Amino acid sequence: MGFFDFFRRPPPIRDREGLADFIDRNAAFLTQKGIYEYSRARAGHYAKVLFAESSFENAVEQARWRAYPLGLVMVGELVEGVLRPYAARESGQLAALSDLVLSIFDGYPVPAALGREEWLELRAELVRGLALIGLHPPKRAMDIPLVFAESYFRLMPIHEKLRGSDAPTIRNYLRVTLCNIHDEFSRRADAPALASALHRQDA
Repeated sequence: MGFFDFFRRPPPIRDREGLADFIDRNAAFLTQKGIYEYSRARAGHYAKVLFAESSFENAVEQARWRAYPLGLVMVGELVEGVLRPYAARESGQLAALSDLVLSIFDGYPVPAALGREEWLELRAELVRGLALIGLHPPKRAMDIPLVFAESYFRLMPIHEKLRGSDAPTIRNYLRVTLCNIHDEFSRRADAPALASALHRQDA
């Protein structure tokens, strides 16, 4: 990367490949950042020691893969809400978007930290979550995490007795981060082109 690359704007998102990359990258960022930052905050001065423990490293690995489908649903719902006004056929666009999100999930090998049976269960939950998106009007970005925040909080690799009343903090983290992701997508998305690409996939 050259010096002037730092000043270039990210490219517009115009096709399915660009959309898949955006959803994948932001779903991982949303879920992993919260897990790592919350764990460091809870560990305090002992964070380096904690993260060096193999048992904790394994717990983090399990948490981030279990949380990843939640991130896919949340970012997928955000994207669907932005693109819905441009859909030639709403149900068809959602079906094409859901297929795209599932292809992202299926692109990963079964995580060793979980195993095939649990990974398939998480995929089934992802399918159910995506199916629910079309049952209500598009939500504000800040409201999308509300139904997922408790499930996400329960995945934190910190003993439940040490979590205290931190659930609102995690919920607010998700809300703020989803708003930032929404702002980026709204700036970069060529919505008519993406709607057309998803329509062709649905056809």
